Amino acid sequence: MLFFSKKKAQMPSPDDALAGRTQTIPTAERHAVLGTDLKGPYPEGCETVLFGMGCFWGAERMFWSLPGVHVTAVGYAGGNTPNATYQEVCSGLTGHNEVVLVVYDPAKISFEALLKVFWEGHDPTQGMRQGNDVGTQYRSGIYATSDAQKASAEASKAEFGAALRGRGFPDITTEIVDAPEFYFAEDYHQQYLEKNPRGYCGLGGTGVTCPIGTGVAAE
Repeated sequence: MLFFSKKKAQMPSPDDALAGRTQTIPTAERHAVLGTDLKGPYPEGCETVLFGMGCFWGAERMFWSLPGVHVTAVGYAGGNTPNATYQEVCSGLTGHNEVVLVVYDPAKISFEALLKVFWEGHDPTQGMRQGNDVGTQYRSGIYATSDAQKASAEASKAEFGAALRGRGFPDITTEIVDAPEFYFAEDYHQQYLEKNPRGYCGLGGTGVTCPIGTGVAAE
């Protein structure tokens, strides 16, 4: 079991990755909480970002209730397998991360506010795992859709990293890269904890407050 866990925590090479498929995986049409179209078209002026912070069930719930968020969806990104299924992602042979797509109106909520929820909602120092969930699909990641997002993400990483080190945590392992292609996950994963209020959520933060947007720099 330990060997299997270690293997799942290593990114597969493109040659070792599963082939996937050309057809998309069927998913929901509308958000179960917000009632908005999952795949758009999204309102003019909205921006998008992808967050990976462990099991996407609990991660998505952190964002859909925020004012200014138009829609959220869970899916897979950052790997080599097109249109992978959940079972394939869990095999560790796709390289994909479980991510949350957040579509938001920057006139109503700032990107920094989203980053604060991201950093405080999980432990970004654990590498290819989050708590008891081990594997490449549980890694911490911010997948930006603009240079401004990437710059803000990097700045917040430095701020929160200093705050974490001050509390004895190791360095942040979060990857911050341009957003790769996003593949919507299956219908039953969308807004899973709304449909299953007692469903599993293995996420837990560090208890350290992210100083972003507070005007207080970490020492």
